[in-house]
Amino acid sequence: MADKEAKPKKQSTIKQVIQIYKYTAKEDKALPWLEAGSFLLPVVVMIIIGLIFKWSWLTWIFLMITAVMLGLLFATMMLTRRADAVGYKQIDGKPGAAIGVLSNMSKAGFDFPQEPVWIDPKTKDAIWRGTSMNGIYLIGEGDYGRIMKAMDRQEREIKGVTAGSSIPVYRIPVGHGPKQVPLDKLRDKVTHSKSYEPTNHKNALIAKIHPRRRFLLTKAEMSTLNDRLRTLQAKTGYNIPKGIDPYHPQKVSRRAMRGR
Repeated sequence: MADKEAKPKKQSTIKQVIQIYKYTAKEDKALPWLEAGSFLLPVVVMIIIGLIFKWSWLTWIFLMITAVMLGLLFATMMLTRRADAVGYKQIDGKPGAAIGVLSNMSKAGFDFPQEPVWIDPKTKDAIWRGTSMNGIYLIGEGDYGRIMKAMDRQEREIKGVTAGSSIPVYRIPVGHGPKQVPLDKLRDKVTHSKSYEPTNHKNALIAKIHPRRRFLLTKAEMSTLNDRLRTLQAKTGYNIPKGIDPYHPQKVSRRAMRGR
């Protein structure tokens, strides 16, 4: 019997952190100073407080251990933030960067297929569609004016298969224009996009106190909505020009952004 191939060993957490640090430090020259400051800040604060209140040696030991742990936590948070910033900077402006950032949000209840629902053959402007319990999202890359006109058409098609419902459609153009969302703010924009609907309470007093509630789809409604949108896309097609592979956009994961 042939020997089974040995599975590749996973990198330890320390090795991953070192790799992320090296990757980020190449682009972010201020990182070493920020990391040192993040680590030393709680230590210095604890020392100053200890000198003021004249702690006992047992208190010194306990609180210095706490300060070191806090320092490590703050340094890790700083590294994560700076690594994300470097990653976003490197992919910003590349085709498919937006859907690459959103494609790993499925565990949070968001569904963003890799395939665009519309691409302009000349300008390569593109729109992706996603869903969650909050409603439907249209994510656009390209010129703001052209994208908004294309989103008008997309929304009309969506309303055609969701007639009679109040499912909100959130338009999010990605870019650096005055009405566009920067790539590094895209995830926050998506997660904070919410709508409300009237409660329609029969009791006038309750209706006045609680006039509206947050719009949320149930799992069954989500399943029905996704089925209808897939059917819609199968009928309308993707309008994808030759030379563009919609199944391989600029794929981006948080691990890749941090150099893992």
